[in-house]
Order: sequence, then structure tokens, then C-alpha cells
Amino acid sequence: MSARTTGVTVRVPAKVNVQLAVGAARPDGFHDLANVFLAVSLFDEVTATPADTLTVTCEGPDADQVPLDRTNLAARAAEILAARHGIEPAVHLHIAKNIPVAGGMAGGSADGAAALLACDTLWGLDTPRAELLDICAELGSDVPFSLVGGAALGTGRGELLTPVAAGAFHWVFAVADGGLSTPAVFREFDRLTAEREVPAPEASPALLAALASGDPAALGAALTNDLQAAALSLRPSLADTLAAGTGAGALAALVSGSGPTTAFLVADQESAEKVAAALDASGTCRATRVASSPAPGATVLPS
Repeated sequence: MSARTTGVTVRVPAKVNVQLAVGAARPDGFHDLANVFLAVSLFDEVTATPADTLTVTCEGPDADQVPLDRTNLAARAAEILAARHGIEPAVHLHIAKNIPVAGGMAGGSADGAAALLACDTLWGLDTPRAELLDICAELGSDVPFSLVGGAALGTGRGELLTPVAAGAFHWVFAVADGGLSTPAVFREFDRLTAEREVPAPEASPALLAALASGDPAALGAALTNDLQAAALSLRPSLADTLAAGTGAGALAALVSGSGPTTAFLVADQESAEKVAAALDASGTCRATRVASSPAPGATVLPS
């Protein structure tokens, strides 16, 4: 396939972790995980267009917090893909942000996966899916799921994916002021668990059954996040947000991944709008987003 002369836009979803079981720190500093990912209908879009050199631009909520240098996962994705094929990463990547920045919803990882697919399409490389997933794993633990979407169990450090069944669910996400550093949350997890044995992480059969059933009450009863205590330790005000959402009728609430975005599972679209309005009025968060799941992974949009 020949390279394109016009841009390629890829849409990519945010994620929520409906189970995040965390093991003790490994010698390499990572943690083994049993991480049940669910893609939700909040999307970033990354557009790749031919350019003389690699550049990144960004627009959307909190775009000023997105790095535009080679530390951006989108830029790194372009560099790694180009290096594997022996070409120059001559591309302009434009990120249209809608996923909260540094919010525990894998927005940066999503952009990396989207840029990888966009560049592969733009450059006409036809890289095998398995190799794309290998590059994703090199970029970061959450990046492979951003490419795949849907629902999956991530093991290892989260990058080894097994698809799982998921019914349709409705969510409200409360965006906090400022972000939380994922490494800092894991360090706080290590501090909080230093005096006890941390069990090996395992996926919950009850959670997987509830996820497949499409029953929101059953899923709400099974949601867990081993990083929540660490996120609340670093950002105690999140407890007020969680309480406001459950007080407004959410079936369940948890910190999304490493936070500080909080996730509220609700019964239906009407309930989502009610809970979002109550959270907006509570003064405990900066903004709310309503979404559904599961959502498709990184997808090339029609040109």
C-alpha cells in the first residue's frame, strides 16, 4: 500500500477499570495486575498529516497540560513505528482532547495508540496487528487496551490482554481539579501496604460474570480498585466526590484507575443525567462527563 498524501484521523476511547487488583512491587519496579478494562464513549482524536519533521499540537480541555515534545506518547509511537520500518517520523500529529488529562482514564495511552494506528495508515505500512500491540506494550501498560477497546482482562503489568464479555452500562465521570501522577499513586500503594503481605492479583469471577450479564446492580456490587486507598490518601477530597455521587443515586462509585477522576455506575441514561447534575451542583468536582460502555478501540475515521 502506498503512503497517503492527506491526513488520517483515528478516534480512540477512554477506559475505566472495573477491577484493578494490584500485586506487590516487582524487582523491575512494576506491579503485577489483574486489570479489567472497559472502554467508554469519551474519545480523543489524533490526526496524522505529512510534514517535514515530527511535531505535535493539541486542542481541547486542559490541552495546556499536554506535553508537545518527544515525551508525548503520540510522538513516541511515531518514532518507534518509523524506526522499525527504517523511515523518518516525518509527521504532524494533532490531538483533539476530550479524555481528562492525568485523570486515570488512559488519555495519554489512548493518544499513543491512536497515533500509532494513524501513522501506520498514513505511511501505508500495513504493520501486523501483533507487532502494533508489541509497540503499544513498549509505550506503556495501558496502551495495548487503547488499541483494542471493548472489554478485556489485562495481566502482567496490564499489557497482556484477554478479551472478556461485557453488556451495556452507563457511567458518569467526575473530573477533579489537577491530575495525579500514576507513579506517585503506586508509590503510595507500596507505602500503605508495606507492613502486610500483598496477595497475587486475580480477576474476580463474580465481577466477570456481572460484566457479561449487563446487570448494573451486580456489576456495582463487584467493582474494586486496589489503588483507591492510595489515591484518596494523596487527594482526600475525592471522598467528598464519591459520596456526592452515591448520594445522588449512583449504584456504585470508585476512583478511576490511579485517579483523580471518579467513576459512577448508574442504571440508565436518565439516572446518568441526574447524577451528573447533582455532582455539578455539589462543588466537589470541576466537570462531569456522561458515557456508555463498551466502546470500540482505536478506529480510523472515514476521510
